[in-house]
Amino acid sequence: MAEEQRTFTTAAALPRERGVLVIGAGTMGSGIAEVAAAAGHPVYLRDASDAAVERGLGLIRASLERRVAKGRLDAAERDAILARVMPAPPELPAGLGLAIEAIYEDLQAKVDAFEAVEAMLPADAILATNTSSLSVTALAGRLARPGRVVGMHFFNPAPALPLVEVVSGHATDPIVADTVAATAQAWGKTPVRCRSTPGFIVNRVARPFYGEALRLLQEQACTPAALDAVLRESGGFRMGPCELTDLIGQDVNLAVTRSVYAAFDGDPRYRPSLVQRELVDAGWLGRKSGRGFFDYGPDAIRVQPDDAGAGLPSPRTVHIKGDLGAAQGLVALLGGLAGVTVTSTPSPDAPAGRGLLRVDGHVLALTDGRTAAALARELGEPVVLFDLALDYARCTRVAVAASDADDERGLRAALGLFAALGKPASVLADLPGLAVMRTVAMLVNEGAEAVLHGISDEAGVDVAMRLGVNYPVGPLAWGRTIGLPNVLRVLENLRAAYGEDRYRASVWLRREVDRQAVRQGA
Repeated sequence: MAEEQRTFTTAAALPRERGVLVIGAGTMGSGIAEVAAAAGHPVYLRDASDAAVERGLGLIRASLERRVAKGRLDAAERDAILARVMPAPPELPAGLGLAIEAIYEDLQAKVDAFEAVEAMLPADAILATNTSSLSVTALAGRLARPGRVVGMHFFNPAPALPLVEVVSGHATDPIVADTVAATAQAWGKTPVRCRSTPGFIVNRVARPFYGEALRLLQEQACTPAALDAVLRESGGFRMGPCELTDLIGQDVNLAVTRSVYAAFDGDPRYRPSLVQRELVDAGWLGRKSGRGFFDYGPDAIRVQPDDAGAGLPSPRTVHIKGDLGAAQGLVALLGGLAGVTVTSTPSPDAPAGRGLLRVDGHVLALTDGRTAAALARELGEPVVLFDLALDYARCTRVAVAASDADDERGLRAALGLFAALGKPASVLADLPGLAVMRTVAMLVNEGAEAVLHGISDEAGVDVAMRLGVNYPVGPLAWGRTIGLPNVLRVLENLRAAYGEDRYRASVWLRREVDRQAVRQGA
């Protein structure tokens, strides 16, 4: 239902007979040209040299050949699409309705690219930038027709990924944004509308996925392989942050972070990481350079995370005290353990979601953004914390951290329990919020800020993050599943632990928590 809401528009799409000019014949530009040609438009490809245009045409041809080989396209359709894509002549043809630039991320270069063609385009032509992070408002302000300028941000690879962010600058005519949204929808994409802001929706809201992972690595939480495994197997993300930034390119990811950080005047939420800067300075850019967090050489062996708990005995008793909140899904799993006595008692005086387990008498609790040491100090006994999982029934790994490295019995009891549940564990250093919980809490908070600032609405943020970066759940929907009061508590504990404004909770989040409390009579 949310996607239908986000894709609906009353404006007409660009007619198929109107030509599309694509400026930039690299991977992204050629992909956009392929999408437009497949939708039936004549497409003109323009770049700085004829050789670059020919390479772009070759990329389109190769992409279509792969689709034919997989049976997704027949030869006649391939030939028809190829026939609709041609090099742009020096004097552009009449009737062009849309010019899309897809060159490198430099504001002046994009201005120059549009200025070179703007006078040759019809008065009603739309100028669309594929920028992923630069200001659409600033770009439009330097052109002759700022009302005709809009962001049309595709995701790579453009033929495959469904999301298009339609970005309105300060001067963008609403009918222009409506037309681009309708055109993207006619091209088989899912448009999400947003205002021009650093990073738009996806590249802004996604910053904590990288930022918190890099901080955990800097603080020696675990190895990159273990961190990726936890975010994948417990958090449900398609790729871990280390392997993903290696794929994107460490230099590219760092450049986007720096751009967003500068655009927000040094807001600590977006501060670039020294860990990533070291990788870039060393030339370890990821897959394209042969090495990043991981080695991609011809003889490289994929690094596997350690699996803690294998071979440990199952616990004899598990006592559930109170409501486990976001970890309540564990209760049904515990009931299915053979040979384990499971008991429970309510804890009516404890806040919702603040329950805990006693595994053979040892305390095991879901992280709430504090360290295990902090909770152990409160309780007066050693504690093992475990991390959030998207779905405890389906997850294949759980992260844990102990308050006391010398408390081997408590850690062994926790590891034995998760081993009995068929879930290997990764033991992390005792850091606030562990890995999945702190990452998700920060993603929720960033999505909340986007809604608060009117960048998009709640449904738009969630659709953008699911379709743009393949998150298993939209961050705000995930936050509501965890419980927004629980997310707020995690953020407040993170802020207390670090003493940094980086973890300040969004006013939107606080307001939603207050509204829930009023509705529930709290």
